[in-house]
Amino acid sequence: MSNLLSNIKDPAALKNMSVKELNALAEEIREYIIETVSKTGGHLAPSLGAVELIIALHSVFSAPTDKIIFDVGHQAYAHKILTGRYEGFKKLRQKGGVSGFPKRSESPYDAFGVGHASTSVSAALGMAIARDIKGENHHVVAVVGDGAFTGGEVFEALNQAGALHKNLIVVLNDNERSIEKNVGAISEYLSEIRLMPEYHKAKFEAEKFLKSIPSLGERMMQVAYDIKNGIKSFFIPGDIFDDLGFQYIGPLHGHDIAGLQTVFAKVKKIEGPILIHVITKKGKGYEPAEKNPGMFHGIGKFDVTTGEALKTPDKRPSYTEVFGKTLIELAKKDESIVAITAAMPAGTGLKAFQKEFPERFFDVGIAEEHAMTLAAGLASEGMHPVVAVYSTFMQRAYDQILHDVCLQNLPVTLALDRAGLVGEDGPTHHGVFDFSYLRHIPNIAIVAPKDENELRQMMCFALKSNFPVAVRYPRGKAVGVPVDEDFSEIPIGKAEILSDVGDIALLAVGTMVEEAKKARSILSKRGIFASVANMRFVKPFDKDLLLKWSKSKRLFVTLEENALAGGFGSAVSEWMHDENINIPLLRFGIEDKFVIHASRSELFEMLGLTPEKIADRIEGFCKEASI
Repeated sequence: MSNLLSNIKDPAALKNMSVKELNALAEEIREYIIETVSKTGGHLAPSLGAVELIIALHSVFSAPTDKIIFDVGHQAYAHKILTGRYEGFKKLRQKGGVSGFPKRSESPYDAFGVGHASTSVSAALGMAIARDIKGENHHVVAVVGDGAFTGGEVFEALNQAGALHKNLIVVLNDNERSIEKNVGAISEYLSEIRLMPEYHKAKFEAEKFLKSIPSLGERMMQVAYDIKNGIKSFFIPGDIFDDLGFQYIGPLHGHDIAGLQTVFAKVKKIEGPILIHVITKKGKGYEPAEKNPGMFHGIGKFDVTTGEALKTPDKRPSYTEVFGKTLIELAKKDESIVAITAAMPAGTGLKAFQKEFPERFFDVGIAEEHAMTLAAGLASEGMHPVVAVYSTFMQRAYDQILHDVCLQNLPVTLALDRAGLVGEDGPTHHGVFDFSYLRHIPNIAIVAPKDENELRQMMCFALKSNFPVAVRYPRGKAVGVPVDEDFSEIPIGKAEILSDVGDIALLAVGTMVEEAKKARSILSKRGIFASVANMRFVKPFDKDLLLKWSKSKRLFVTLEENALAGGFGSAVSEWMHDENINIPLLRFGIEDKFVIHASRSELFEMLGLTPEKIADRIEGFCKEASI
């Protein structure tokens, strides 16, 4: 590797480099990204595909004065490397290293913090409006992938941006489909014409002239407009963007730095909103990622030479795998079961379901709101839909869960994958708010399994219920317990008593059941004895058990991998207050702050959720309170 990359301290250096040097730089960046992600994991394929695009953007525009806003951030690694974070990138997604996503607090070059899809155009339009109100004069560029374009928020923003006619540039990075050569050649030719200032001036003068002719002028303009639309619809793939008020340019070759520079330099001089359609290759420059971009979209550690993921000796299944297999098993017995996901069939474990029941599987793209109301419509006609979405993304469908599903008490199952702390993906992806944003909604039941066997039973419970049920389970490997072949009934709202020998009650849900059991062992060695309940249900929780234990226990302790505000511990606290139960309550969970990116073990240590930290705090509380 040459010294081009390591010597770049900020993107201004790109402006003095030749195209040959920039192409060499692109290769260096790719090597560095591949080398780093192989050790840290991350979003490899999308970032490899956007290298030339990002180089061209930074070589023409002047960030951070000019604002470059990425959508989701999966494609932004080259941006991070070129904006003063070369060294920090070595610890990508690690504690103390750079985030996997653009983050305002990390760098002034990260104009907007992202992590959820389809937000860039809305944010960019807001920045463009603010710029004009303040009388400033800089460019605002939104870079959005074709995947994020399936989200409705993009089109809501495009619709308003076109109407406001603000100076705004949207770059559509399309890495999923190819354009036939002849169509691309015609489009590039027409784009060249539309880039010419003379074209826009002539268009304006012609319209002005026609409008000046009484009566006849308006009719001639309409005829010209109709002819233009007919030709445009035949030749130009950007018709929809024109209709939204955007000047459409493209498709363009997304790996041609010189060509991109030419286009970007010219659009800087054009007034109004512009959409530039760029075709890139996902995973470009790394053959395994080019051949399997889905696998390398987001990947853990891997061998650079072979492209093989580094396997661990851990043979335990993941919760996602258990969910997927269980759903197929249940769907074979019940034809009313259908599965819905939002652009994540593999991530949610539904690929096998899709293959087994193609007519009962629906991937709606990045459209969680639509997914939920689609499910409500299916449920209203006697189907039982399962909507599998990561916990952090289900937040986007809050209104539809409340209004379309729960208000009508429809039997929709929410499969909340990646619930709790997800580790290196950080605050945009931690699923630590679902108890809180669901618990206060009437009609819904919320369950969290302690292990993979209980996940199976809870899925059976949910799919036999005639009301909404949310099943939340974590990312990664399950506990490793034996799995029952048969399904057993879980009584609604009833906890499982794992130990009842002490006068301290550890009330745990989900992943925290294992931590509670370990903490109980540590406490017993210190002469402090605790009972443990696997509460299972966050709503409705087992009030009968708590009422019984309130007569024999001297301390209640709630443990959850969720925000304390509005979570399971809050539910217990509210109930104790209403029932005038006056024993002390100690709550373990996520404090009122966003949690950084780090490994799960590091986060558990930092948040005081390890068995040792739990035992220490309980022991200290008992001594201080003399109980």
